[in-house]
Amino acid sequence: MSVHDSVLELIGRTPMVRAQRLDTGCCELFLKLESANPGGSVKDRIGRSMIEGAERAGKIKPGDTLVEGTAGNTGLGLALVAQQKGYRLILVVPDKMSREKIFNLKAMGAEVVLTRSDVAKGHPEYYQDMAARIARETPGAYFINQFGNPDNPLAHVQTTGPEILEQLDGKVDAIVVGCGSSGTMSGLTAYLREHSPNTEIVLADPVGSILAQYINEGTLSEKSGSWMVEGIGEDFLPSISDFSMVKKAYAISDKESFLAARELLAKEGVLGGSSTGTLLAAALKWCREQTTPKRVVTLVCDTGNKYLSKMYNDYWMLDNGFLERERFGDLRDLILRPYAQRDTVVVKPDDMLITAYNRMKLYDVSQLPVMEDDRLVGILDESDVLLHVHADETRFRDPVSTAMIASPEMLQVTSPIEALLPVFEKGHVAIVMDGEQFLGLITRIDLLNYLRRKVN
Repeated sequence: MSVHDSVLELIGRTPMVRAQRLDTGCCELFLKLESANPGGSVKDRIGRSMIEGAERAGKIKPGDTLVEGTAGNTGLGLALVAQQKGYRLILVVPDKMSREKIFNLKAMGAEVVLTRSDVAKGHPEYYQDMAARIARETPGAYFINQFGNPDNPLAHVQTTGPEILEQLDGKVDAIVVGCGSSGTMSGLTAYLREHSPNTEIVLADPVGSILAQYINEGTLSEKSGSWMVEGIGEDFLPSISDFSMVKKAYAISDKESFLAARELLAKEGVLGGSSTGTLLAAALKWCREQTTPKRVVTLVCDTGNKYLSKMYNDYWMLDNGFLERERFGDLRDLILRPYAQRDTVVVKPDDMLITAYNRMKLYDVSQLPVMEDDRLVGILDESDVLLHVHADETRFRDPVSTAMIASPEMLQVTSPIEALLPVFEKGHVAIVMDGEQFLGLITRIDLLNYLRRKVN
């Protein structure tokens, strides 16, 4: 084992794993773990390629300002390289990007500008257009422009393509990819055309993107939809894109993507991100359609560590309707964390207020039911804690019973949804009971999520 002088030397040469427990039909499915790159994604490859390409061309030097718009991991790859090479980096990201990615970017020194994710190319707040404008308005700044930068696909011509063929002894029948900037697809196309022309490229595309329709029908939709998967799917054709070897595309819904990624972790022990789920779902569909054995490769595009608060969070999945829940036809349908399942965060009346405060912070809630032997004896709100301790912080050691509301207003489970509104107008949380049995809490956001799921 050798010692490296920089994490940049660890980019590429990622491992390949054969799936063992997924239903791949008569095919073998191989997973190239791009999540093993030092920045956690395949985009480390293009981050280094585009910055070093600009250096070779004399367009930038250490200390300069780089600007880019990114909806996925390109920003992390650029931040990693910029940090190591001494560049200032400004990134414009849409507001659907996971918290973990934003925290990661800021921790590496990137300056993050959030913009809207519900607008299309041409709108002044579209992330790519805003990044280009910031670059123009910032003296001496260089706009990386991953969507039109030839050093993007070049990274995959020089590294990803050769690695795949080497790892599988040149025997690859199909590679399933996604398309954001189109660098991976276009680079693999250029490499395979020369070195393995019989390998088929299959496109995995989020529902809402225009690309699957373009491949399967040859037409371009004038309007795209929206999707929650990060980093892939487009509402236009990037100038560097080459679809010439793509003969088949699958439109994969957010739900299919997230569930496929969770299945990958449950069955193969591989923690992949949201776009990994899209690629895996498409790869499994392609494999199961085959009638003769094939060798298929897909990418684990990034690590799922960046999505723990989203697709790997059961409550987030339930909120968004991606996990099925039992339906009762009453207020239980709005309770996100049922007490009977031990999902409700609670305190006891003799717990200290500091304990209650720490639980509120840990679980990001502002009120806690106070339970004694499965019996609701009160409710504690963050405002109750504040009023109790504001004049004397030592009162954090007082028991919860000294600050809780001992006789809170309650709703029976058979109450109509409209009964929630007066409770919310008073600034309270709805406490749902079935006779004397506590069922759980309903907050304003729970009601909003319920109404949104009905629309979907």
